[in-house]
Amino acid sequence: MEFFRDTKIRFMHYRRIWVMISLIVLISGWTIEFFRGGLNLGIDFAGGTQMTLKFKQQPQLDKLRSVLRSAGVGVAELQRFGAVDAHEVLVKTPVSNQGDEAGEERVTAALNAAYNPGQTGFDLNQQGTESLTDLLTRLDPDGVAGPNPETARAHYEGVATVVAQAKKDLGLIDSWDQLSGRPGISPGVLEALRKNAHLGSFADLGRQHVSPQIGSELRKKGILAVLFSLVGMLIYIWLRFELRFGIGALVALTHDVLITLALFALTRYEFNLTTVAGFLTLVGYSVNDTVVVFDRVRENMRRNRRQPLNEVMDESINQTLSRTILTSGTTLVAVGSLLVLGGDVLRGFAFIMTVGIVIGTYSSIYIASPFALWWENAFGRGARTRRKEAKA
Repeated sequence: MEFFRDTKIRFMHYRRIWVMISLIVLISGWTIEFFRGGLNLGIDFAGGTQMTLKFKQQPQLDKLRSVLRSAGVGVAELQRFGAVDAHEVLVKTPVSNQGDEAGEERVTAALNAAYNPGQTGFDLNQQGTESLTDLLTRLDPDGVAGPNPETARAHYEGVATVVAQAKKDLGLIDSWDQLSGRPGISPGVLEALRKNAHLGSFADLGRQHVSPQIGSELRKKGILAVLFSLVGMLIYIWLRFELRFGIGALVALTHDVLITLALFALTRYEFNLTTVAGFLTLVGYSVNDTVVVFDRVRENMRRNRRQPLNEVMDESINQTLSRTILTSGTTLVAVGSLLVLGGDVLRGFAFIMTVGIVIGTYSSIYIASPFALWWENAFGRGARTRRKEAKA
């Protein structure tokens, strides 16, 4: 199947215009981002604490931010998470001088004062399995306590596990009826929970802690991973083709990473380990298209050694144009679907792949080939020919 046959587009004739457009986009994007404060670093790289909270009612972010500020947390970053009716919020707080546990206690206390006023005691939506096991073992609503206290504890550990699964399924328990009828939860246990616990208006779905030292180390390793991949691609193409093609591919890959990174930063998506994996995937995908074009260039150079390199490149790009459009187009459909339907967790990765495929296809034509041609004219056979003519 071919969309384009016998095209005669003079790609290299307009190469300077497109290179200038790329430079303008690159400089503009990074200039804007410089004044905006840089990348939106996730907890993986910045360090600190990330809490995923689910509320019974849709929380107002301004109120939530004010509550956290009153707790002395500092600059907290808030982000709605999941579906609109899920009422979930990501709360990212910087590293506390008093330690992560002390900072979390202040946050929880401030949230309870604001969203659970007047409620004290055991909050089923906030306590874990072990705390619930301790409470039920002490109350013993099923009357299983005997000479061996471990027997009762083992029994109520199973009950607490069922309650934990209910919280995992629901996210937040807002009615005692949601526990009724679940296997392992007897009427006695449910009645004991009604009397000795309460259901708060928010739940802590998960926490993640990263120290500044670990974040800094992960950041360095992420940058090194991308740099090593670029150098590896340069060596591969140098060995398979020639140095001039390796230089063109390296410039194109660097171009793809920097422009995609600038656009990614402008969207304010979170930059974390998943997005680093996205950039590494982009490097591998982008060089694949460049290799296809350069392979056809090498074949055409063998057929006609006297033909100028810019004409060979135009001919080769036209011959592979249909394949390039089909391959990039089908991949774009897949990653575009992931961008729309993949959810918040994968959205950054999907954005990198979606934008990167478009930029990578463009750079294979208007960045990799022009710079390979420039290298040839500046340092290769063309430069040697000009020097010989000058001496003659």
